[in-house]
Amino acid sequence: MKIKVAQFGLGPIGLETLKLAATKPWAEIVGGIDIDPAKIGQDLGDLTGEKALRRRLVYGSLEELVARAKPDIIFHTAVSRFRDAFGQIEPMARLGISVVSSCEELLYPWSRAPGLAAKLDAICKHSGSRVVGTGVNPGFVMDVLPVCLTGVSREVRAVHVQRVVNASTRRAPLQKKIGSGWPPARFRRLFKEGRAGHAGLKESLALIAHCLGWKATDIVETGKPVVADHDIRTKHLEVKKGQTCGLHQRAEAKVGGKVRLTLDLKMYLDAPNPHDAVQIEGEPPLDVIINGGVAGDQATVAALVNAARNLLRAPAGVLLMTDLPVPRIG
Repeated sequence: MKIKVAQFGLGPIGLETLKLAATKPWAEIVGGIDIDPAKIGQDLGDLTGEKALRRRLVYGSLEELVARAKPDIIFHTAVSRFRDAFGQIEPMARLGISVVSSCEELLYPWSRAPGLAAKLDAICKHSGSRVVGTGVNPGFVMDVLPVCLTGVSREVRAVHVQRVVNASTRRAPLQKKIGSGWPPARFRRLFKEGRAGHAGLKESLALIAHCLGWKATDIVETGKPVVADHDIRTKHLEVKKGQTCGLHQRAEAKVGGKVRLTLDLKMYLDAPNPHDAVQIEGEPPLDVIINGGVAGDQATVAALVNAARNLLRAPAGVLLMTDLPVPRIG
Protein backbone atom coordinates (compact mmCIF):
# COMPACT_ATOMS: atom_id res chain seq x y z
CA MET A 1 0.00 0.00 0.00
CA LYS A 2 1.12 3.53 -0.73
CA ILE A 3 1.81 5.85 2.18
CA LYS A 4 0.21 9.28 1.74
CA VAL A 5 2.86 11.91 2.43
CA ALA A 6 2.76 15.68 2.91
CA GLN A 7 5.44 18.26 3.65
CA PHE A 8 5.13 21.04 6.26
CA GLY A 9 7.64 23.82 5.62
CA LEU A 10 8.94 24.42 2.10
CA GLY A 11 12.36 25.89 2.73
CA PRO A 12 15.52 24.30 1.28
CA ILE A 13 15.33 21.20 3.50
CA GLY A 14 11.58 20.79 3.01
CA LEU A 15 11.82 20.96 -0.77
CA GLU A 16 14.68 18.47 -0.87
CA THR A 17 12.74 16.15 1.45
CA LEU A 18 9.80 16.23 -0.95
CA LYS A 19 12.05 15.51 -3.91
CA LEU A 20 13.60 12.49 -2.22
CA ALA A 21 10.24 11.19 -0.99
CA ALA A 22 8.88 11.44 -4.54
CA THR A 23 11.47 8.87 -5.67
CA LYS A 24 10.26 6.26 -3.18
CA PRO A 25 7.87 3.62 -4.58
CA TRP A 26 5.97 3.53 -1.28
CA ALA A 27 5.23 7.28 -1.16
CA GLU A 28 2.23 9.10 -2.61
CA ILE A 29 2.76 12.85 -2.23
CA VAL A 30 -0.54 14.62 -1.54
CA GLY A 31 0.62 18.21 -0.99
CA GLY A 32 2.62 20.72 0.99
CA ILE A 33 1.94 23.36 3.64
CA ASP A 34 3.65 26.73 4.01
CA ILE A 35 2.76 30.16 5.37
CA ASP A 36 4.58 32.03 2.58
CA PRO A 37 1.87 33.76 0.47
CA ALA A 38 4.15 33.51 -2.57
CA LYS A 39 4.12 29.71 -2.33
CA ILE A 40 0.49 29.04 -1.38
CA GLY A 41 -1.44 27.69 -4.36
CA GLN A 42 1.66 26.85 -6.33
CA ASP A 43 2.26 23.48 -7.95
CA LEU A 44 4.93 21.44 -6.15
CA GLY A 45 6.21 20.29 -9.52
CA ASP A 46 7.01 23.90 -10.41
CA LEU A 47 8.60 24.62 -7.01
CA THR A 48 10.85 21.56 -7.09
CA GLY A 49 11.34 20.97 -10.79
CA GLU A 50 10.16 17.38 -10.31
CA LYS A 51 7.63 16.02 -12.81
CA ALA A 52 6.46 13.44 -10.27
CA LEU A 53 5.16 16.27 -8.06
CA ARG A 54 3.02 17.99 -10.65
CA ARG A 55 -0.62 18.68 -9.70
CA ARG A 56 0.25 18.51 -6.01
CA LEU A 57 -0.40 21.90 -4.45
CA VAL A 58 0.87 24.07 -1.62
CA TYR A 59 -1.77 24.87 0.99
CA GLY A 60 -1.77 27.62 3.57
CA SER A 61 -2.94 25.41 6.44
CA LEU A 62 -3.30 21.85 7.61
CA GLU A 63 -7.09 22.17 7.42
CA GLU A 64 -6.99 23.07 3.73
CA LEU A 65 -4.71 20.13 2.96
CA VAL A 66 -6.78 17.60 4.91
CA ALA A 67 -9.96 18.80 3.18
CA ARG A 68 -8.42 17.58 -0.09
CA ALA A 69 -6.39 14.58 1.05
CA LYS A 70 -5.47 13.38 4.54
CA PRO A 71 -1.83 12.23 4.72
CA ASP A 72 -0.64 9.25 6.73
CA ILE A 73 2.57 11.05 7.59
CA ILE A 74 3.92 14.59 7.44
CA PHE A 75 7.55 15.61 7.16
CA HIS A 76 7.89 18.67 9.40
CA THR A 77 10.85 21.00 8.69
CA ALA A 78 9.96 24.36 10.15
CA VAL A 79 11.41 25.23 13.57
CA SER A 80 14.17 24.24 15.98
CA ARG A 81 12.48 24.75 19.35
CA PHE A 82 10.02 22.17 20.67
CA ARG A 83 7.74 24.79 22.20
CA ASP A 84 7.31 26.32 18.73
CA ALA A 85 6.91 22.93 17.06
CA PHE A 86 4.24 21.81 19.53
CA GLY A 87 1.64 24.23 18.18
CA GLN A 88 2.29 23.04 14.62
CA ILE A 89 2.43 19.31 15.34
CA GLU A 90 -0.38 18.99 17.89
CA PRO A 91 -3.20 19.45 15.30
CA MET A 92 -1.57 16.81 13.09
CA ALA A 93 -1.35 14.35 15.98
CA ARG A 94 -4.98 14.97 16.97
CA LEU A 95 -6.03 13.95 13.45
CA GLY A 96 -4.08 10.70 13.73
CA ILE A 97 -1.37 11.89 11.34
CA SER A 98 2.16 10.75 12.18
CA VAL A 99 5.05 13.22 12.00
CA VAL A 100 8.76 12.96 11.26
CA SER A 101 10.28 16.28 12.29
CA SER A 102 13.65 17.96 11.92
CA CYS A 103 12.95 20.03 15.06
CA GLU A 104 16.19 19.61 16.99
CA GLU A 105 14.66 19.74 20.46
CA LEU A 106 12.13 17.05 19.51
CA LEU A 107 14.97 14.52 19.55
CA TYR A 108 14.45 14.32 23.33
CA PRO A 109 11.62 16.73 24.22
CA TRP A 110 11.44 15.66 27.86
CA SER A 111 14.71 17.51 28.43
CA ARG A 112 13.37 21.08 28.18
CA ALA A 113 9.59 20.74 28.17
CA PRO A 114 8.50 17.53 29.92
CA GLY A 115 4.95 18.78 30.40
CA LEU A 116 4.42 19.52 26.71
CA ALA A 117 6.11 16.25 25.75
CA ALA A 118 3.75 14.30 28.01
CA LYS A 119 0.75 16.17 26.60
CA LEU A 120 1.73 15.44 23.01
CA ASP A 121 2.46 11.81 23.89
CA ALA A 122 -1.05 11.44 25.37
CA ILE A 123 -2.61 12.98 22.26
CA CYS A 124 -0.69 10.59 20.03
CA LYS A 125 -1.69 7.54 22.03
CA HIS A 126 -5.34 8.60 21.95
CA SER A 127 -5.39 9.22 18.18
CA GLY A 128 -2.98 6.46 17.13
CA SER A 129 -0.37 8.83 15.72
CA ARG A 130 3.40 8.80 16.18
CA VAL A 131 5.90 11.66 16.38
CA VAL A 132 9.70 11.50 16.20
CA GLY A 133 12.49 14.04 15.84
CA THR A 134 15.48 13.19 13.68
CA GLY A 135 18.09 14.50 11.29
CA VAL A 136 21.83 14.26 10.90
CA ASN A 137 22.65 16.27 14.04
CA PRO A 138 20.80 15.83 16.24
CA GLY A 139 19.35 12.52 15.15
CA PHE A 140 22.40 10.53 14.13
CA VAL A 141 26.03 11.65 14.29
CA MET A 142 26.32 12.88 17.88
CA ASP A 143 23.70 10.65 19.51
CA VAL A 144 22.24 7.63 17.68
CA LEU A 145 25.59 6.61 16.17
CA PRO A 146 27.47 6.57 19.51
CA VAL A 147 24.58 4.71 21.13
CA CYS A 148 24.77 2.07 18.36
CA LEU A 149 28.52 1.74 18.87
CA THR A 150 27.97 0.77 22.50
CA GLY A 151 26.13 -2.31 21.22
CA VAL A 152 29.47 -4.14 21.14
CA SER A 153 30.58 -2.92 24.56
CA ARG A 154 30.91 -5.07 27.67
CA GLU A 155 31.31 -1.90 29.72
CA VAL A 156 31.04 1.84 28.99
CA ARG A 157 32.76 4.37 31.24
CA ALA A 158 32.51 7.49 29.06
CA VAL A 159 31.36 8.69 25.64
CA HIS A 160 33.00 11.55 23.74
CA VAL A 161 31.88 12.89 20.36
CA GLN A 162 33.42 15.55 18.11
CA ARG A 163 32.03 17.03 14.92
CA VAL A 164 33.84 19.47 12.63
CA VAL A 165 31.76 20.92 9.79
CA ASN A 166 32.94 23.10 6.92
CA ALA A 167 29.88 25.36 6.83
CA SER A 168 30.96 26.89 3.49
CA THR A 169 29.42 23.84 1.82
CA ARG A 170 26.08 24.21 3.61
CA ARG A 171 22.81 25.98 2.77
CA ALA A 172 22.36 29.73 3.22
CA PRO A 173 20.05 29.59 6.28
CA LEU A 174 22.60 27.52 8.19
CA GLN A 175 25.48 29.84 7.28
CA LYS A 176 23.45 32.72 8.67
CA LYS A 177 22.27 30.77 11.73
CA ILE A 178 25.83 30.16 12.93
CA GLY A 179 26.45 33.92 12.98
CA SER A 180 28.41 34.39 9.77
CA GLY A 181 29.23 38.07 9.34
CA TRP A 182 28.30 39.11 12.88
CA PRO A 183 30.61 40.98 15.23
CA PRO A 184 31.90 38.38 17.73
CA ALA A 185 30.39 40.37 20.61
CA ARG A 186 26.95 40.01 19.07
CA PHE A 187 27.32 36.23 18.84
CA ARG A 188 28.38 36.01 22.48
CA ARG A 189 25.42 38.12 23.59
CA LEU A 190 22.83 36.23 21.56
CA PHE A 191 24.24 32.85 22.60
CA LYS A 192 23.94 33.89 26.23
CA GLU A 193 20.32 34.87 25.56
CA GLY A 194 19.60 31.53 23.87
CA ARG A 195 19.10 33.15 20.48
CA ALA A 196 22.19 31.90 18.69
CA GLY A 197 24.08 28.66 18.37
CA HIS A 198 23.33 25.10 17.41
CA ALA A 199 20.04 23.75 18.76
CA GLY A 200 19.82 20.23 20.11
CA LEU A 201 23.24 19.59 21.64
CA LYS A 202 21.78 19.09 25.11
CA GLU A 203 19.12 16.81 23.62
CA SER A 204 21.83 14.65 22.03
CA LEU A 205 23.55 14.39 25.38
CA ALA A 206 20.26 13.54 27.12
CA LEU A 207 19.45 10.81 24.60
CA ILE A 208 22.82 9.11 25.11
CA ALA A 209 22.42 9.26 28.89
CA HIS A 210 18.88 7.89 28.63
CA CYS A 211 19.97 4.94 26.48
CA LEU A 212 22.86 4.08 28.80
CA GLY A 213 20.68 4.32 31.88
CA TRP A 214 22.87 7.12 33.25
CA LYS A 215 21.62 9.98 35.41
CA ALA A 216 23.38 13.01 33.95
CA THR A 217 24.08 15.91 36.31
CA ASP A 218 25.97 19.21 36.20
CA ILE A 219 25.13 19.66 32.51
CA VAL A 220 27.14 22.55 31.08
CA GLU A 221 26.85 24.01 27.58
CA THR A 222 29.21 26.66 26.25
CA GLY A 223 29.43 28.45 22.95
CA LYS A 224 31.81 30.94 21.43
CA PRO A 225 32.28 32.49 18.00
CA VAL A 226 34.95 31.35 15.60
CA VAL A 227 36.54 34.52 14.24
CA ALA A 228 37.60 34.64 10.58
CA ASP A 229 41.34 35.01 10.10
CA HIS A 230 40.83 35.91 6.42
CA ASP A 231 38.10 37.27 4.16
CA ILE A 232 35.68 34.51 3.18
CA ARG A 233 33.23 34.41 0.31
CA THR A 234 30.68 31.62 -0.16
CA LYS A 235 27.99 31.46 -2.83
CA HIS A 236 25.57 32.85 -0.25
CA LEU A 237 27.47 35.56 1.69
CA GLU A 238 30.71 37.34 2.50
CA VAL A 239 32.57 37.50 5.82
CA LYS A 240 35.41 39.90 6.53
CA LYS A 241 38.48 39.09 8.58
CA GLY A 242 37.65 39.65 12.25
CA GLN A 243 33.96 38.85 11.88
CA THR A 244 32.24 35.71 13.12
CA CYS A 245 32.42 32.84 10.63
CA GLY A 246 30.81 30.14 12.77
CA LEU A 247 30.79 28.59 16.20
CA HIS A 248 32.49 26.27 18.65
CA GLN A 249 29.90 24.75 20.96
CA ARG A 250 30.38 22.15 23.66
CA ALA A 251 28.16 20.27 26.10
CA GLU A 252 29.25 17.97 28.88
CA ALA A 253 27.67 16.15 31.80
CA LYS A 254 28.78 14.34 34.89
CA VAL A 255 27.69 10.85 35.84
CA GLY A 256 28.51 9.73 39.35
CA GLY A 257 30.47 12.92 39.97
CA LYS A 258 32.77 12.53 36.96
CA VAL A 259 32.54 14.00 33.44
CA ARG A 260 31.54 11.01 31.33
CA LEU A 261 29.72 12.63 28.41
CA THR A 262 31.21 15.30 26.14
CA LEU A 263 29.93 16.61 22.82
CA ASP A 264 32.14 19.06 20.93
CA LEU A 265 30.88 20.82 17.78
CA LYS A 266 32.87 23.12 15.51
CA MET A 267 30.86 24.49 12.61
CA TYR A 268 32.37 27.37 10.68
CA LEU A 269 33.17 28.61 7.18
CA ASP A 270 36.31 27.12 5.60
CA ALA A 271 36.85 24.73 8.53
CA PRO A 272 39.76 22.43 7.64
CA ASN A 273 39.65 18.65 8.03
CA PRO A 274 35.89 18.17 8.48
CA HIS A 275 35.15 14.91 10.27
CA ASP A 276 33.00 13.15 12.81
CA ALA A 277 34.57 11.17 15.64
CA VAL A 278 33.34 9.03 18.52
CA GLN A 279 35.36 7.60 21.39
CA ILE A 280 33.88 5.01 23.70
CA GLU A 281 35.89 4.54 26.88
CA GLY A 282 35.15 1.02 27.98
CA GLU A 283 35.71 -2.60 27.15
CA PRO A 284 36.60 -2.83 24.34
CA PRO A 285 37.64 0.81 23.74
CA LEU A 286 36.44 2.28 20.45
CA ASP A 287 37.80 5.23 18.45
CA VAL A 288 35.80 5.80 15.26
CA ILE A 289 36.42 8.57 12.72
CA ILE A 290 34.34 9.44 9.65
CA ASN A 291 36.75 11.34 7.42
CA GLY A 292 35.06 14.22 5.65
CA GLY A 293 32.14 14.03 8.05
CA VAL A 294 28.52 13.24 7.25
CA ALA A 295 27.20 15.73 4.67
CA GLY A 296 24.65 17.59 6.74
CA ASP A 297 21.98 18.82 4.33
CA GLN A 298 21.82 15.67 2.21
CA ALA A 299 21.93 13.42 5.26
CA THR A 300 19.20 15.34 7.10
CA VAL A 301 16.82 14.87 4.19
CA ALA A 302 17.66 11.17 3.99
CA ALA A 303 17.23 10.73 7.74
CA LEU A 304 13.72 12.19 7.57
CA VAL A 305 12.56 10.11 4.63
CA ASN A 306 14.21 6.90 5.79
CA ALA A 307 12.50 7.14 9.19
CA ALA A 308 8.97 7.22 7.76
CA ARG A 309 8.17 3.55 7.35
CA ASN A 310 9.84 2.55 10.60
CA LEU A 311 7.77 5.17 12.40
CA LEU A 312 4.47 3.94 10.96
CA ARG A 313 5.23 0.42 12.18
CA ALA A 314 5.92 1.65 15.72
CA PRO A 315 3.43 2.01 18.61
CA ALA A 316 1.63 5.32 19.03
CA GLY A 317 3.26 8.09 21.04
CA VAL A 318 6.14 10.56 21.06
CA LEU A 319 9.07 8.32 20.23
CA LEU A 320 12.84 8.52 20.27
CA MET A 321 15.02 7.49 17.35
CA THR A 322 16.34 4.76 19.62
CA ASP A 323 12.79 3.41 20.04
CA LEU A 324 12.76 2.58 16.32
CA PRO A 325 14.72 -0.11 14.46
CA VAL A 326 18.30 0.72 13.48
CA PRO A 327 18.20 3.55 10.89
CA ARG A 328 18.64 2.33 7.35
CA ILE A 329 17.81 3.37 3.83
CA GLY A 330 14.19 2.73 3.03
